[in-house]
Amino acid sequence: MTNLELKKIFLLYLITERHYSELTKKAYEEDINEFTDFLEATGKADYESVGLQDVRIFLGELSERQLSRNTISRKISSLRAFYQFLLKNQLISENPFSYIHLKKKNLRLPRFFYEKEIAVLFEAVKGKEPLDFRNEALLEVLYGTGIRLSECKNIVMNDIDFDLGILLIRGKGNKERYVPFGHYAAAAIQEYLEKGRDILMVKYEKQHNYLFVNQYGTPISSSGIEYVLNQIIKKSSLTSKIHPHMLRHTFATHLLNNGADMRTVQELLGHASLSSTQIYAHVTKEHLQKNYRKFHPRA
Repeated sequence: MTNLELKKIFLLYLITERHYSELTKKAYEEDINEFTDFLEATGKADYESVGLQDVRIFLGELSERQLSRNTISRKISSLRAFYQFLLKNQLISENPFSYIHLKKKNLRLPRFFYEKEIAVLFEAVKGKEPLDFRNEALLEVLYGTGIRLSECKNIVMNDIDFDLGILLIRGKGNKERYVPFGHYAAAAIQEYLEKGRDILMVKYEKQHNYLFVNQYGTPISSSGIEYVLNQIIKKSSLTSKIHPHMLRHTFATHLLNNGADMRTVQELLGHASLSSTQIYAHVTKEHLQKNYRKFHPRA
């Protein structure tokens, strides 16, 4: 098979079997294309002919371009997965990337809001306009469930069970999970449906089942949610910036700070591995250390 055919088979596998998004597939494709360009520049004919020395030379080129350690690690991880797929399907005889082990990347603690800051955000969304009710419901759902923005925008009416207080969420890889929500989120959603969504849907003659809508009654996008969150920050007295995952990080951190166990948080966040959730343990430890140094007379 040609390089192009092997790449197409792998990318098709990512979509049909792994259920990765188009954005994730595109990221893999870009990393593979970059490596393919390198091979062509060095005179290598195909993926099968690549050896450990070639991989080390490629790694050296990435380092010379002064790419961050995290970026290099991601590229190598993509290519290792690509070659592992080819090896598993007996399309090549060896995975040269399996011998490359990069130094562990820098640990970046997720940014989150403190409980007083969250209270300020909720105060900032109070209002009587349809979009005010929408914004309050958005904030309650994101903070109250810890779901991703992409998961939030895809909520449809049938996903909400008010009696049980749970949402059906479709996460990464189209995996489904149930996430509970509290009475604050329930009240905000019901008020938004009556005083926000219904009004906008009728005004612009829209018919669809998506929960969250924009100002024209059409389903809101991820970038639309980001814009809303940025407007809430600007309206509040907070000076910190917000990024899409901050409410998700805040949800996890506040759960752990108040006694939830790691496994529960893992399941609520929809993490496939506990290692993805472990980062929040560092946040809570840092929080405990700060409070200890602040309040203990012998600290």
